[in-house]
Amino acid sequence: MFERVPRLVFIAVRNGMLAAVLGIVFMLVLYYINRHPFLFPIYFDFRIVMLSVFVVMSLKELRDEHQHGLLSFGQAMICAFLYTLVFAILMMSFVWVFSQINPAFVADYIALATAQLKALDPTVVEQMGKDSVERNLETLPATNGSTLAFDYFIKTLVVSFFISAVISVILRRQPKTN
Repeated sequence: MFERVPRLVFIAVRNGMLAAVLGIVFMLVLYYINRHPFLFPIYFDFRIVMLSVFVVMSLKELRDEHQHGLLSFGQAMICAFLYTLVFAILMMSFVWVFSQINPAFVADYIALATAQLKALDPTVVEQMGKDSVERNLETLPATNGSTLAFDYFIKTLVVSFFISAVISVILRRQPKTN
């Protein structure tokens, strides 16, 4: 059945699904130990490590086991994008479903995010812009599961693009010309 699926697609989809399962576990663990997964700064987010590790694993497998040590930048970016897309769609779906099953997930996010914004140091508020902070405080109560899910999806794609570009440059190998 899987012999007709190009290896690049198979590797990306398989690793995207595996990463999503791990991501769901991490998200649930964080939430149930009272560390809401949406309140971490992006540079402390577990997605950075997961995206990096799984993109490297996917590209190395594709290059070393299926393409005789050759990998172009384009192939690497396509594989990384497909992996990220599968991961992001599955995680977005989980966030939406979990927020529907457990409305406290969104309510906790709103309460904790509001408290965080109100507790900001005045110098930080000045740097961010008082209008921006007030606008965030006003719009926060309207947040729902769909908003959180879409936010997770978009941020995953953005973070992965930069990670994928760097890793694709590092892992690419072109045929030697004589």
